Amino acid sequence: MKKEKAKRKTSARVSPAKGRVPRHDDLLTDVAHLARVKEVGEKKESLSDRIRRVREMRGLTIKDLSSRTGIDTDTLERIESGEIIPALGQLVKLGRALDMKMGYFISPGIDKLMTVVRKHERRPVSRYGETKSIECGYFYESLAPEKADRLMEPFIVTLVPTDVEEFSTHAGQEFIYVLEGEMKVQVGDRVDFLKPGDAVYYDSSQRHFVRCAGTTAAKILAVLYTESR
Repeated sequence: MKKEKAKRKTSARVSPAKGRVPRHDDLLTDVAHLARVKEVGEKKESLSDRIRRVREMRGLTIKDLSSRTGIDTDTLERIESGEIIPALGQLVKLGRALDMKMGYFISPGIDKLMTVVRKHERRPVSRYGETKSIECGYFYESLAPEKADRLMEPFIVTLVPTDVEEFSTHAGQEFIYVLEGEMKVQVGDRVDFLKPGDAVYYDSSQRHFVRCAGTTAAKILAVLYTESR
């Protein structure tokens, strides 16, 4: 009887305390870590929230970010407040200035082998919010928001009629394939007009812009390669 009691005491000493979760260094098996990851995942951040948070995490002021990107402070303040949505070229510059891939600001994604985005699941993002999007020329929808660490950024872009010709210059390359309507593209001094089935590929380090060329909206598949960090 005494031996059995001693055995039970020894077992109790080597077993974890009742109700206590064993500590693991492995994120996959530590329940406490998983709870924190779930909590973070449930927090919905907007594009403007991510930009502001990363800027503050880097210890930069709006003025610092402006000097790094060439984007004026007023525009940056309006971007961070959510009043306007940055153009794709501006997102590339913000990503490089903040040492993050531009795709992180659209959606950080998770480490999946493959991601699928159904047509009805695409979420449009307007260039300058709902009120100014038509004036400024386009809406864009990410085709890979759930893939983490992506090296390419594929979008469906809807170009709406406008007279605005806003040039952009940033690191990387772009591929565009016209799905519907007619598009005007200018790279450097060269100007061309593309129709459905036409495609263009260029270095986005060259001064460039694209816009709708007709009186009805055009739709394009655009793939940006922004260079890995």
